[in-house]
Amino acid sequence: MDRNEVLLVGRLSAGVEEQSLPSGDTVTKWRIIVRRRRHRRGAALTDSIPCVTFDPETAAVVRGLKPRDYLEVTGSFRCRVFGPSAAKIWRYEVEVSSAKPYEADLPEPDIVPDGPTHTPNGSVVALIPRQVAYLAQAG
Repeated sequence: MDRNEVLLVGRLSAGVEEQSLPSGDTVTKWRIIVRRRRHRRGAALTDSIPCVTFDPETAAVVRGLKPRDYLEVTGSFRCRVFGPSAAKIWRYEVEVSSAKPYEADLPEPDIVPDGPTHTPNGSVVALIPRQVAYLAQAG
């Protein structure tokens, strides 16, 4: 069975944009910044991932956050095609079904652990996901 599930934890990059569509729906757009594992040369790299939602409750949660606030989003990966037939533009984004502020203690940007980090009371600190070396082809 195919699955299209996305879970991201990162920072809101900037303010949220809203756009009214001809159908009367409103699409809310934002970007989430997600850090990668430390690069070989020591630089901390990030990805800026476009997110959208058509759900008013999810949009209200994201609108209530300030840029650089941490949030957790779940949704599905989407490819949308825009433009005339002679000049198509392909956009990839996460269509978010739920969002919530993320309150856990995260490591500072220049301190990214390679493995689990334990606090004095024994709990595990949130980790940055490992990079995937390649993507398997869908059957």
